[in-house]
Amino acid sequence: MKNRVILSKYQQSNYSRGKSPIVILLWWIVQGTLFRFSLHNMYSWRNYLIRLFGAEIGTNVKIRSTAKFTYPWNVSIGDHSWIGDDVYFYSLDKIHIGANCVISQKSYLCTGSHDIKDFHFGLITKPIIVKDGAWIASDVFIYPDITINEMAVVAARSTVAKDIPANEVFAGSPAKYIKKRFEEDELL
Repeated sequence: MKNRVILSKYQQSNYSRGKSPIVILLWWIVQGTLFRFSLHNMYSWRNYLIRLFGAEIGTNVKIRSTAKFTYPWNVSIGDHSWIGDDVYFYSLDKIHIGANCVISQKSYLCTGSHDIKDFHFGLITKPIIVKDGAWIASDVFIYPDITINEMAVVAARSTVAKDIPANEVFAGSPAKYIKKRFEEDELL
């Protein structure tokens, strides 16, 4: 089979990072120093820093110092949500986290990929939405263009390649239905 992929022709002329190269560089410096080396309980400080760069962060949000955001201006996080250690927001497109959500350690929210049918490997970006009360457990990978609905749970080490319905627990790679999170009479 003849190799037809020509990576030397790759380009991103149709993609905008949303800010100037100077702002992007400044964010990466701030994230690698002031954000990264802040003390454990300095949540307000980290929220302040990420808001300076355009993220929409609700009240009482807890973001760990080892969490990473490619472009914070593409991220919104609702009230009382928690972002664990080493969570990666590959935010080439919008990532919206609702209120009272948990994104556990080492999870990777990926809004960017490449067109496998394009010989030049063109960039594709699509948003990710995690709705109120959802829990993304440890080391979960979420593909672009995914919605995790209200009160859903994605179990540890799962790969999410399709939307997760409300109040359901999914696990595995690819993630598959396991059970309801709460019975109807348990919901508030």
